[in-house]
Amino acid sequence: MTATGRTGDGSTAPAPTPGTPPASAPGTPPASAPGTPPASASAPGPAASAPTAPAPDPGVPASPRRPAPPVLLRTAAELDALERPAGAERAVVMTMGALHEGHAALIRAARAAAGADGQVVVTVFVNPLQFGEAADLDRYPRTLDADLEIAAAAGADAVFAPGVEEVYPGGEPQVRITAGPMGERLEGAARPGHFDGMLTVVAKLLHLTRPDEAFYGQKDAQQLALIRRMVRDLNFGVRITGVPTVRDPDGLALSSRNRFLSARERHTALALPRALFAARDRLAAQQALHERARATAPGGDRAAGLNKLGEVRAAADAQAVALVRPGGAPAAVRAAARLVLDEAAERGRPPLRVDYLALVDPADFTEIPDDRESGEAILAVAARVGDTRLIDNIPLTFGALT
Repeated sequence: MTATGRTGDGSTAPAPTPGTPPASAPGTPPASAPGTPPASASAPGPAASAPTAPAPDPGVPASPRRPAPPVLLRTAAELDALERPAGAERAVVMTMGALHEGHAALIRAARAAAGADGQVVVTVFVNPLQFGEAADLDRYPRTLDADLEIAAAAGADAVFAPGVEEVYPGGEPQVRITAGPMGERLEGAARPGHFDGMLTVVAKLLHLTRPDEAFYGQKDAQQLALIRRMVRDLNFGVRITGVPTVRDPDGLALSSRNRFLSARERHTALALPRALFAARDRLAAQQALHERARATAPGGDRAAGLNKLGEVRAAADAQAVALVRPGGAPAAVRAAARLVLDEAAERGRPPLRVDYLALVDPADFTEIPDDRESGEAILAVAARVGDTRLIDNIPLTFGALT
């Protein structure tokens, strides 16, 4: 679900400063979200009104405001009785509530996929299995009235908002989904058992809602990868679709927990997207230079080929790149991101405290080796600013995919 874990990412959230309006999303959906949802990959705040949202993501079709609010369903029996359009598809978006523009983007994507004749169901359930401490669970915001307004504007037909006793009628389930080795890395290492609880509630909600397609945010990238793996390994009959991370104009990935950041803390937190964008730009520049040199002097001396065109600086750059051992791009990506994070850790007021920076294979979240020449990757980061823990990631492609 797009908001997961304690404050959606394992941090203990302080009470928001009175009078401070909240800042404006498998993953997750958070990101990154089911019961959260990283991207992420991929959280809380007691505000009862919908946060101010940035302009909708132009990549996701906008949905007109529906003439009536979505049907509010509280029990599994009511959900079962929800009439399903004959021959049309049902799309589901799983959240833990406290909806914002990121969640709205998920709902709009689901609406576009289901079509005018289809059905979009949004789940709002704060999953206790994903919280490390009861106090954190109690502090998680419940803003159902505002959530219903956002869901309606984005195109939802129904909102399923069950109580804990409805989802877990016999108390905490004795049989649970285990995330396996992938669930013990990165976020799983920081929050033991979190992904087991996330997958367990996602499995239950998939059974209860019975969708044709389910949508999660790429902000909670590890969550999204685990949901896809569960669906594949356990033969769930549902399509899993990831929706790109939605960001505020300053680049910060949308998250319910952004509301806990003071102005100074938010300034420090911007190091996360800056680090990811710096890494992406370094990779793009390096790969563009390789391609340019290859096209100028195919099979020959790249630097000499560029020099013939009078591009002395480009020739020097190409020669420098040629001296880098093959597969140096992963190392360059990590170095570019680390430089930004280190500066924020040293000079930020308050300083950034990095939990991890990892360049991983999206299939299993193992580290990408420095000799990787081609393929997909995810650059993921987690850090704390004050008492707030944030996660972010960006997808990357090395070399030419075949």
